[in-house]
Amino acid sequence: MANKVLPRNKMNKRYTWNAESVYSSNKAWEKEVKQIITDLPTIKKFQGKLKDSPAVLLRAMKAYEALISRAQTAAMYAVILYSVDTTNQQSAGMRSKAMGMYGQVASAVSFVQPEILAIGKSKINKWIRENKNLKMYGHSFEDLFRRQAHVRSAEVEEILGMVSEPLSGASTSTSVLTNADFKFGRIKSGGKVLDITQGNFDSQLMHLADRKARKAAYEAYTDQYVAHKNTLAANLSTSINSNVFYMRARKHESTLSASLFDLNIPTEVFHNLINTFKKNLPVWHRYFELRRKALGLKKVAYYDMWAPIVKKNVKVTYEKAIDLISESLAPMGSEYVATLRKGALKDRWVDVYPNQGKSHGAFSYGTQGTHPFIMMSYTDEVTSMSTLAHELGHSMHSYLTWKNQPFVYSDYSLFVAEVASNFHQAMMRGHLLSSNIDKHFKLALIEEAVGGNFFRYFFQMPTLARFELETHQRAERGEPLTADSMIDLMADLFAEGFGPSFDMDRERVGMTWATFGHLFADYYVYAYATGISGAHAAAGRILRKEPNAVEDYLGFLKSGSSDYSLNVLKKAGINLTTPKAVEETFAVMEGYIDQMEELLK
Repeated sequence: MANKVLPRNKMNKRYTWNAESVYSSNKAWEKEVKQIITDLPTIKKFQGKLKDSPAVLLRAMKAYEALISRAQTAAMYAVILYSVDTTNQQSAGMRSKAMGMYGQVASAVSFVQPEILAIGKSKINKWIRENKNLKMYGHSFEDLFRRQAHVRSAEVEEILGMVSEPLSGASTSTSVLTNADFKFGRIKSGGKVLDITQGNFDSQLMHLADRKARKAAYEAYTDQYVAHKNTLAANLSTSINSNVFYMRARKHESTLSASLFDLNIPTEVFHNLINTFKKNLPVWHRYFELRRKALGLKKVAYYDMWAPIVKKNVKVTYEKAIDLISESLAPMGSEYVATLRKGALKDRWVDVYPNQGKSHGAFSYGTQGTHPFIMMSYTDEVTSMSTLAHELGHSMHSYLTWKNQPFVYSDYSLFVAEVASNFHQAMMRGHLLSSNIDKHFKLALIEEAVGGNFFRYFFQMPTLARFELETHQRAERGEPLTADSMIDLMADLFAEGFGPSFDMDRERVGMTWATFGHLFADYYVYAYATGISGAHAAAGRILRKEPNAVEDYLGFLKSGSSDYSLNVLKKAGINLTTPKAVEETFAVMEGYIDQMEELLK
């Protein structure tokens, strides 16, 4: 890839997401959004009538699903369109319109759950026995009655639906500010002038061998956040207080229990992770000390975490990455691999390369009836190959769920999502480290594993989870959340995590929370760490060729939300109710560190 980041309209269409497979044009999207709002009465006409008969309830559920499905697709289209070019004002307007539309839909369907609850569990179960077409909703209704104590009256639920849009404004404001308005400038490295963008900061600039350039890029990037720390803190504080509002409106004891309750996950799962993470911090200290020695530094700084230890530049093109990922997933079967290859190379699931205005990070997003699209910024590095494998794990999870489940179970929780994505990476490393004899490639792969994937999901995310828990608890106690208090908390947590080999820049490192939009998704970050643990438990079974391991894992991918998250994982041989999987993953990480030490000799 060239160093100069191209504008969106100059990108090769072959490497852009297949937007036209969803809507033929933006005008077609506009027409659909307008029609969705026009069609709101198709569900509202059932209000007050769900108790009439099983047939009426079934028709209402079908109308509910049809409306929600259309709204999800329209919202997804607008979100991705905006994400690939945040400077496009039309896309920004479409995203805003989509959020408004979805708020109206949420308000229109808000009566459904309270009315089902009013019918009563025994009567609903009787109707399910009498009407075979209602049977598919059995688990959904069971889960609704489980959550009954926290579902409010139809009037209150309607209000909660109506406030969803304004209460999500803090996230939108932060995204616009950091992705569209922030200007990071340029740096010089190796005689070249490099733009600093959200798309290339993590994936390219932090991987430069030139330490002065890395430091300059890190400081220029982070200083934009520091300069706007009060606005960013106010936005996150608003989001946290919104979570406290929902907690109290739905009568939960805490924001943590409120968030985990929806997935029927005990809070012990969260605390098990945090306690096991803290217990194993010496493993991380060992890695940071190894990195310090390998780089020849007195102390490592935050911008050294991605500095290349490998002296030889290892390049992997997008097409080559697809080949290697496919080889690694051969144990999953020919159909699995063929689907992945067709999606990535022919059907344009992936928006591949960086462009001006492209949002930073990577994600997989779609709805039943569309492709499971991926937005990323591929840079021909081993790191990008790993990110691609990760997002393809999400996409295959979505693909198989949509193919095998009815709409009511066509989603899956954030808790299980990171298992599927990290599973791909675990399988890829397991295959390539055992088959590739090139020392530099092996070292690059291990460096990406520990310094990239594990550092992000098994170090940064648990640390952010600790930050999130503490800030929510402060808000629950009525304590103010200021920029300086957040910076101090974040800096203290990272100081403990990095240990004695770290050169602490308190304000910049303490500002790290502002660079993670994940914190606007209530108690999501911890699921990265439980996810990587579950992934290695599943991959370990397959790599060891345990009986039925592949079939069990494919069954998990096909299950969607047809059962509770912990139950779905247990069927695949993954138990996250104990610390065992987390401990096993730390053991895997220690094995990588052992290999790195040997290769560096």
